[in-house]
Amino acid sequence: MSSSGAGAAARGPLGGLRVVELAGLGPAPFAAMLLADLGADVVRVDRVDPVFRLPADPRVDLLNRGKRSIAVDLKQPAGAEVVLALAERADVLIEGWRPGVAERLGVGPAEVLARNPALVYGRMTGWGQDGPLAGTAGHDIDYIAVAGALHPIGRAGGPPQIPLNLVGDFGGGALYLVVGVLAALREAERSGRGQVVDAAIVDGVAHLTTMISGLLAGGAWRDTRGGNLLDSGTPFYDVYRTADDEHMAVGALEPKFYAEFLRLLGLADAVAPDDQYDPAGWPALRTRIAAAFAGRTRAEWTDVFAGSDACVSPVLALTEAPDHPHLAARGTYVDRDGVRQPAAAPRFSATPTAPGGAPPLPGEHSRAVLADWAVADAESWLATGAVVTHHD
Repeated sequence: MSSSGAGAAARGPLGGLRVVELAGLGPAPFAAMLLADLGADVVRVDRVDPVFRLPADPRVDLLNRGKRSIAVDLKQPAGAEVVLALAERADVLIEGWRPGVAERLGVGPAEVLARNPALVYGRMTGWGQDGPLAGTAGHDIDYIAVAGALHPIGRAGGPPQIPLNLVGDFGGGALYLVVGVLAALREAERSGRGQVVDAAIVDGVAHLTTMISGLLAGGAWRDTRGGNLLDSGTPFYDVYRTADDEHMAVGALEPKFYAEFLRLLGLADAVAPDDQYDPAGWPALRTRIAAAFAGRTRAEWTDVFAGSDACVSPVLALTEAPDHPHLAARGTYVDRDGVRQPAAAPRFSATPTAPGGAPPLPGEHSRAVLADWAVADAESWLATGAVVTHHD
């Protein structure tokens, strides 16, 4: 790995790794954020004229935490040279643009790997670098729809339910990009050869459905909504409304946990554990469970099931989750720079991680990055506007 430089944090198992991120939206920035959480020195190459931001305030764009920003005008011929100079000194480059855009701007894999043959070039797209849809626009909902993951999510008789953009952008996209990048880095350590990682969200989402595909092939899953073990098809794996219009989540799949669930719910006589998986009794059982939960508040039921093996939990809002006693004890959320946010994950015994600094403003670290990475011609690029400093 490259020398970490003065700007990289000495934390995490990826300390010393240098990453160039070509600024985009969603899954590619999250992948780069995860690398930064793990200790990499991530330099985000921002546009000098960003046209779309989500959120609008870059200071609360948590996907950019722990990174440094250099603003580069890629419309200038010298802009591509700036990126290539950074890539020469990097271990990884990540981009999440449509196929062909990086090539058109002169910073595609051919140009980058010619300058640094050991670099891992990570590409994040929805449809992939090839195939009939490769050049078309799309979003998470489109990718999970085509990959077969949206159809089974929902209740019987109802439409598919949108699982935010967690399954596609972040699960099947960003996390697979990180896995691919780390695997390619391992190969580069052995062979000295870099390579391109083509992380397509449709591929990753399809891969995520491997277990369900196996159940389907074995006759243990029906290709429909709300009729299976894990999709609200059973009364003991579902959510139920409480007296205060909140919800409790029930996942009592195993007979011993199911028996404990019924006992604490006050329905020990409802269905014998041996009959748990007899569908004939499910409609009546679901009605009794729903009626029981409706009789008390979420807080009351939380107390009833606390510390048990009934596999019952309160359904918490995003604003409530950080204060749950278990998450609070583990420090699963942290307060940094006035913003409550998830802590770095996973955890390491010898090289602990932590979220990095606040998300930067575009161009906030332009001079520092060029100096830390010992990039020549820095002053000329700043003078011509190929690189600009703090740009809000």
